[in-house]
Amino acid sequence: MAATLTIGRHEVGDHTHCYVIAEIGHNHQGSVQRARELFREAKLAGAHAVKLQKRDNRTLYTRAAYDKPYDNENSFGATYGEHREFLEFGLEEYRELKAYADELDVDFFATAFDIASADFLEALDVPAYKIASGDLKSTPLLRHVASFGKPMIISTGGARMEDIRRAYEAIMPINPQLCILQCTAGYPAAFEELDLRVIEQYRREFPDAVVGFSGHDNGIAMAVAAFVLGARVVEKHFTLNRAMKGTDHAFSLEPVGLRKMVRDLERTAKALGNGTKKVYESERAPIIKMGKSLVVARDLPAGHVIGPADVVMKSPAGGIPPHDLDRVLGTVTVKPLFEDDFLSFEVLASPEGVPLART
Repeated sequence: MAATLTIGRHEVGDHTHCYVIAEIGHNHQGSVQRARELFREAKLAGAHAVKLQKRDNRTLYTRAAYDKPYDNENSFGATYGEHREFLEFGLEEYRELKAYADELDVDFFATAFDIASADFLEALDVPAYKIASGDLKSTPLLRHVASFGKPMIISTGGARMEDIRRAYEAIMPINPQLCILQCTAGYPAAFEELDLRVIEQYRREFPDAVVGFSGHDNGIAMAVAAFVLGARVVEKHFTLNRAMKGTDHAFSLEPVGLRKMVRDLERTAKALGNGTKKVYESERAPIIKMGKSLVVARDLPAGHVIGPADVVMKSPAGGIPPHDLDRVLGTVTVKPLFEDDFLSFEVLASPEGVPLART
């Protein structure tokens, strides 16, 4: 049986539509109002979840990294620490945004970059946790988050299979509610580096985990390809305007792009079907119009033995189909037939004179 997860209000698995996460990250630019707008637009576009990123910046970075000058067009502070603190939401903001997500009926959770942030999110009772690619080797963090007993979604950018197995083996004995995302940690990621067929490898090697795709590529088509290969969770960065200030906006989807991606994923889920070939009512008229029947090639008298020169294939279908030609050859007409008449078994008999319609 294929793996399934329940995240908030949604069941995720092979029998469901793709679960779409709008990764907002810090595209809110430190504004709760903008975050609310991003939540609303993501919901309107059809996303099932909105996701932020949570860091305890003082304990997460070394002093040198925190105090490093950060002077560029995307900076919100003179140092990297100031930049990160400007973008970070605290308890009051998270409570407001969680309540707003509940009002919108969209799942809300975040990436926990450290143990303090994981505890912060657990106190808010988020329904799931994301682990970034950079923390795939952070086994203590993985085990700590796993201990909460809620679904975990891990990205695998920049990782080797042994790294993914190590993370899997650290999490699963504690918490079997796991989703593994194929990811390439380029920002943006080149199409030739996406390695979407790894999704199939993950499904083979980790059959009790849901598999998905975290796309840092530009565009929406690769999400559909990932779904066809077996991804049942798709995460894409989301923004209101790709020209906004910040490092993630340029490769994020705008509302119209997210709406189209969700639409295409839903269409693809329907289009794949169940693997059983069927004939639909909508096909019947076109197939009759385009198909062919066996018709009389020239006027024939009663008692005539049908030969190859007496029969041709012409549209529309509805008469004797061409695949029955061998049954027709050698039969005898029971009444006169004229050019372009549809052949039917009612007007033919066996060489012994037995009507074919009765056999």
